[in-house]
Formats: sequence, structure tokens, C-alpha cells
Amino acid sequence: MMRKLLTAVLFVLLSLSVAPAQANVPANTSQDEVLLIQKKKKLAALKAAEEKKKAARAAEKAKLKAARLKADKLKKTRTAARRDCGGFMQCLFGKPRRSGSNAGMSNRSKRKQVAWNETKYAPGTLIVKTPERALYYVMGDGEAMRYSIGVGREGFQWSGNSRIVAKAEWPSWTPPQTMIKREAAKGHILPPFMKGGPGNPLGARAMYIGGTIYRVHGTNAESSIGGAVSSGCIRMMNADVIDLYERVSVGSPIYVYQ
Repeated sequence: MMRKLLTAVLFVLLSLSVAPAQANVPANTSQDEVLLIQKKKKLAALKAAEEKKKAARAAEKAKLKAARLKADKLKKTRTAARRDCGGFMQCLFGKPRRSGSNAGMSNRSKRKQVAWNETKYAPGTLIVKTPERALYYVMGDGEAMRYSIGVGREGFQWSGNSRIVAKAEWPSWTPPQTMIKREAAKGHILPPFMKGGPGNPLGARAMYIGGTIYRVHGTNAESSIGGAVSSGCIRMMNADVIDLYERVSVGSPIYVYQ
């Protein structure tokens, strides 16, 4: 009698434990079949979880591989650039196109006369449009001279308005202390002074912007024109900066836009 009672209780408990699994099982399914179905579902769930983990591991592995490849490519690019440009000063300001005493110098020009309808600027005004990599000199009568330029690299771009306070032919270069310290921290030693000439980073002409450390100047690396390459100065082809130099007067207004 006791054995029958225990068997009945066990059957009731077993029925309750598999009840959820029987929700979608036909009513005439035997207990063994219910247990088999339940076991198959558990195995399928375990298999799905394992496949999910495997896919996550594969994705993480692919991500790490892509990051390594990107880092290796960047390292190779930087190594090649250092090798090609032939020295820190050339790497800092760009690679001269030719060797010799006139390295980086040419008669090439990227200026052109264009229509100009921004009437709020008086003739003689300089407008720098950083996103365009362009400097406009307002000529009046609905025209301007457009010059291709190099602008500040990321973190060194700026905007504002001022005036040209000085001009110089074949300017010398005295690096600002902030640049000297910044480059020294990277292991690069800048000269405290460089006399003017074809090898000077300021190129053939310079026009100094009041209230700033920046200039509109030429370059000894004309291949850099059109890029975001400088420490904030406006860089031009030497033939173009000479042309602009002849047009601009001390006191001319200049506007720099980002």
C-alpha cells in the first residue's frame, strides 16, 4: 500500500516538473516521449548558446586582427614617410620636390581670378576659407584672386580676423618656444633660428598677422599645398605668395574661417 502511495506521489511530482514542456505537446503523448522532447529542447538550447559564444569569439578575433593590421600599416606608412622625406625638418614641413640650393622652389602657381559677390568685404581684404584650402584676395568690381593654400593640421586650425602688420622678403624663422618644447618632447630638436633662403620653411615671402604668432607665407615644400599640414600658418606656393605680397599692404584686413 505504501509503495503504491509513493509511486502516485512521484508521478504527480514528475508531471508538475515537465508541465511547462508539455504546453506544446499533444495530449496523447506518453511520459517518455515528453521527457525525450524536453531533453532535445535542452540540447538545442545548449547548442545555440555555444554557437553564439563561438560567433562572438570569432568576431572579437577578427576585430583584433583588423586592429593589428591597421597599426602595422600605419607604422609602415610612418616609417616610409620618415625614410622618404630625408630628415626631421623635411618631415615637419613637407618633402621638397627637388634637391640643391633651390629645394622646394619653383615657378608653379595655383592662383586664378574668380567671380566674387561677397560685397561686405572691401577691396584689398584677405579671406581664408580653411575647408576650401583657399585664400581669396578681394580685387573689387566683383572679382577676387583665389590661391590654393596649406592650412593648420588637426588641433592647430583657428579662426578670427585681424590685419597684416608686417611683411618680409625671404624671411628668417625663429620657432616659437611652444613649438620648440612640443617637438623636444617628441625627441626633435628645432634650431632656435634659421636665416631666410630657399631652404627656410617660410619660403620666399611672409605677411605677419597681428595679434597672433601666425603668418601667410611661402614654403620650401610646395607639394604640401592643399593639405592640413602647418602649425596654424597659412602656407602658399612661392610664386603665389610673391604675387599676393605685391598686392597686399600693411594694414590690410584678413579673415580666417573654419
